[in-house]
Amino acid sequence: MNTLASRLTGMGRRVAGLVAGIVLLAAPAAAQIQVDIRSGSVNPLPIAIPAFEAGPGGPLAVGKNGAQTTLAADQFARRLAGVVSADLARSGLFKPLSPKAMLDDVASPNVRPRFANWRAVSADALVAGGIYPRGDGQVRVDFRLWDVLAEEQITGYRYVAQPAEWRQIGHKIADVIYQRLTGERGYFNTRIVYIAESGGELNVRKRLAIMDQDGYNHQYLTNGDDLVLTPRFSPDQQEITYLAYYNDQPRVYLYNLDTGRHEVLGDFPNMTFAPRFSPDGNSVVMSLARAGNSDIYTMNLQTRKVRRLTRDPNIDTSASYAPSGERMVFNSDRGGSQQLYVMNADGSDIHRISFDGGARYATPVWSPRGDLIAFTKIASGKFVIGVMRPDGSGERILTDAYQDEGPTWSPNGRVLMFFRLNPNTGASSLMSVDLTGRNLRVIETPVDASDPAWSPLLDNPNS
Repeated sequence: MNTLASRLTGMGRRVAGLVAGIVLLAAPAAAQIQVDIRSGSVNPLPIAIPAFEAGPGGPLAVGKNGAQTTLAADQFARRLAGVVSADLARSGLFKPLSPKAMLDDVASPNVRPRFANWRAVSADALVAGGIYPRGDGQVRVDFRLWDVLAEEQITGYRYVAQPAEWRQIGHKIADVIYQRLTGERGYFNTRIVYIAESGGELNVRKRLAIMDQDGYNHQYLTNGDDLVLTPRFSPDQQEITYLAYYNDQPRVYLYNLDTGRHEVLGDFPNMTFAPRFSPDGNSVVMSLARAGNSDIYTMNLQTRKVRRLTRDPNIDTSASYAPSGERMVFNSDRGGSQQLYVMNADGSDIHRISFDGGARYATPVWSPRGDLIAFTKIASGKFVIGVMRPDGSGERILTDAYQDEGPTWSPNGRVLMFFRLNPNTGASSLMSVDLTGRNLRVIETPVDASDPAWSPLLDNPNS
């Protein structure tokens, strides 16, 4: 039988029952999709995401961060479907059909689709959704994912939430679809923290800013009075560690996103790079310059005790843990030029992994999957983003521009975000690229942006 399920490869993980008030709508079917990221040749899956059905009620209050606004239920339904469509399109793995091409402009989750209409427009998969205002001020959102060729449901969920969380609901739906059709977790229900730059060269202001991965719900976390650099998320995504200059002295801070509290970890004169959390969140690794020499240290967040890991007369910096916490990668010029090295988490067994003659390597970061290390490569006057295996083999360059720096991984290890400097204007912007190197996209920000860090998933896409 020529069905979507039968001609695609890679089993998706099953999702279960009732979790945190979110209901699975009927039993999920086995769904598969062929996405060969390694070959660099990806044929996006045609998927139809028509406007969601709108139940009676409204208007709905949907504003956040002091920007209160309301939407009629049908507007809410269209915009929610738009979030799902935009997320999947940005992944490069899906091709949402144009609404103008659809024979049905709305697909209710409570009515079995007319599959012939969707086959006629070459849709392989269909998302049918609906939003239903409740008397308690919350909104119920249902969706079902259908295999058009097999004429069967793949999965479906019901969410109950405040209307203001509508974009997060859309991201969660996109994550479920991504996971069911690729077999890997999505990355849409996430946030990005970055350095927002304004004021120009003579009056530069660098503020800590945070936003959803698609650029919405933007907020500034610091006021720009102190220079801030290199933010990084904790594994539980509730804290950010970053470097700030207070009275021209570098300090390492923890910022709690729930409480808004800034906490000083310590005053570390001449720090060369910001700290980064260990995978268990119990410590941070950082580069400290003491007695004119920069080495890698760790700090236990409970005891605040600092332990030195490297002892070399050259510069060791930019350490990043493997997801197991057992090893880390860093860059050092101990071999005569700036290269990448891997060592055990206790500082033992240091060995070099980058060997491209004449090139330098910086800002390494270990993939959350553990299979790759991303880096900035400096060669022939250009800065580019690349990846290699932890043993140094299989190096691949993903970008080709004047100055791309500072990669950060999506939580599923399939996409990288970084910042790009425009040589003509001096402006910096955030970009993303997947592991094929083909799906390159600009991430919109209200001001110049640098040094992004990607959060873990805010929660399980099925919860």
